[in-house]
Amino acid sequence: MKRTILQNCPSTARIVCAVVLCCLSAGVAAQGNVQNNDIDPFITVNRGVYDFNEALDELVIKPVTKSYDFVMPVFAKRGVTNFFNNLDDINVVFNDLLQLKMANAMHDSGRFLINTTIGVGGLIDVAAGFGLYKNYEDFGQTLGYWGMDPGAYMVLPFLGTSTVRDSIGMIPDYLLNPMFWVNDNEARFALFTLDNIDTRLYYMAAEAMITGDEYIFVRDA
Repeated sequence: MKRTILQNCPSTARIVCAVVLCCLSAGVAAQGNVQNNDIDPFITVNRGVYDFNEALDELVIKPVTKSYDFVMPVFAKRGVTNFFNNLDDINVVFNDLLQLKMANAMHDSGRFLINTTIGVGGLIDVAAGFGLYKNYEDFGQTLGYWGMDPGAYMVLPFLGTSTVRDSIGMIPDYLLNPMFWVNDNEARFALFTLDNIDTRLYYMAAEAMITGDEYIFVRDA
């Protein structure tokens, strides 16, 4: 996954989703924070990578995200989120087709066409006004549809929490992302950076609810 559980929620509901996940995870934690080796056989390596990602987040990503949140007007942040959601719809349509969800493929294709044209390149979610709300699909879900087990829990450098299946799925997902094919290296880097800052912003509300062993809490969520 970019996308993790929270990132697969509609952007306008990511904060609510974060809170719900934290509450659910707290319920799991209340039953005992066990280091489940069945789902996390690479726990020693995963913890090391998790600590690295957390240090990078504290030193660089979070301060940049807070600055972005402070200086950007609400309507501009909304436009950025809409823009990247619109690009993601290309990947969604592709995975709809691979999962034989033809009705969803029509729905998501129409959404992309409307938002790309009337919605000024996706900056405005016009399609939602017509009842064409965003769906979320990725290649990891497609592999699951075709019978592949999630596999072990993994923490990837820079990319965060995942599973073996979703880690494999990241490759076609990135190849289908139009940003990957931008020829200008600086422009491509800037787009990916802005996309990740936009995503990181919606994790902020959940952080205060993390209790106990943060690694276990996030993994169980």
